[in-house]
Amino acid sequence: MRALRILLIVVVILGGLFVAADRLAVNFAEGEVADRMRTNEGLTGTPEVAINGFPFLTQVAGGTLDDVEIGIQDYEAAAGDGERIRIDDLRANLKGVGFSGDFSSATAASATGTATIAYDELLKAAKSEPTQVAPGITARVVSLSDGGDGKIEVGVEVEAPVIGTRQLSVLSTVSVKGDNVEVRTDSLPDLAGLDLAENSVREITDFQQAIDDLPGGVKLDKVEAARNGVEISVRGSDVRLAG
Repeated sequence: MRALRILLIVVVILGGLFVAADRLAVNFAEGEVADRMRTNEGLTGTPEVAINGFPFLTQVAGGTLDDVEIGIQDYEAAAGDGERIRIDDLRANLKGVGFSGDFSSATAASATGTATIAYDELLKAAKSEPTQVAPGITARVVSLSDGGDGKIEVGVEVEAPVIGTRQLSVLSTVSVKGDNVEVRTDSLPDLAGLDLAENSVREITDFQQAIDDLPGGVKLDKVEAARNGVEISVRGSDVRLAG
């Protein structure tokens, strides 16, 4: 019995040492990947990296990490014509991450995630300067907000000699078109009898925002209006974390 107790104590101690070593190793790896991502993507801050699954050392021995989560705050994505657009919160879950021994390179077999763009950022793509839609009549987009049921409420200011300045709002559908977030009005309001061609008004209310060069090469998948901005689903394969 004494020998058995000693054996159990030794096993517990060794198990504790293994767990401690495993956690130290995973913390080191998370830091290395985060630093590599910050350098490769030109990030202003260090991303969050969480390597899931236990034990970590067994995954290292196999050369592939099962499940890795990353989070990036205030990411500046390319928005076309040399412009940038701020993504408040970009999060991705990566599966099957192969890596080099020193973590200088790491690539995920697949990735899914979400990104949030505030309405004031998306508003930059709309025509916020007065634009002529008919002789003597101008219009411009003045606000974007949550319209409920996955719609965007687009606030439009119209100025005309007959009606003066009037604030209108329309509900718009937001969708993904390639590398663009597209906002398109469901239906146009009756502008107090003003004879305006629909395509002229849509030049103001409908617009696109390019979002390209996302980390690791992930692409836009789906988008929906939410309370504080548009929520975008992203997806990719052979996604590069580092190297």
